[in-house]
Amino acid sequence: MIPRLHLVTDDAILSREDFLKEAKRVLTAGKERVALHIRGPGLPGQRIFDIVKALKVSARKSGTLLLVNDRVDVALALDLSGAHLGQRSLPPAVVRKLVGPDRVLGISAHGVREAVEGQRGGADFLLVGTLYETPSHPKCVPGGPDRIEDVAPATTLPLLGIGGITQDRVREVMVAGGYGVAVCGGVWETEDPAGAVKAFLEEIEANQESE
Repeated sequence: MIPRLHLVTDDAILSREDFLKEAKRVLTAGKERVALHIRGPGLPGQRIFDIVKALKVSARKSGTLLLVNDRVDVALALDLSGAHLGQRSLPPAVVRKLVGPDRVLGISAHGVREAVEGQRGGADFLLVGTLYETPSHPKCVPGGPDRIEDVAPATTLPLLGIGGITQDRVREVMVAGGYGVAVCGGVWETEDPAGAVKAFLEEIEANQESE
């Protein structure tokens, strides 16, 4: 089962002194209902490896799906449950052969063509964006919930909206056909990331009931 709440990091978040401490609190708060994406495109592979290794045991205990973004080598070296690919990563079909049929594989898609290619390549879910304005991708033109609506008829995969997701936007993403949401700043930039996770999960579950 793919979690409906995905938490994504960036270089700055991973570089915080207290990141591992906060991440472990987030794992405890979200448990199996959350996927944690370790994404650090500007960080050395060794640093990504060390972070993922430090979280692997805690993720297994909490039941959280721990994914590494782009670094398939790290996912394989640490025998993780899966990986996530952006559009600059290796082709999904190639990665699926590398990781095998049992690992979870996610793909970032910005439109119908990329979504279709992701499903054909063996993806298990899609992060669809950018939906709203976000500081992490200032040059991306936000597509709003319409982007979810455009992609949904072209694939049978779970779609998670990403980009500027706040708690009050969860409903419109799910009404548009989203399976869930992926969040960065809405969790990591708060004073209480673990509490933010719980609040997002409550919002998702409330709107899941109305599907």
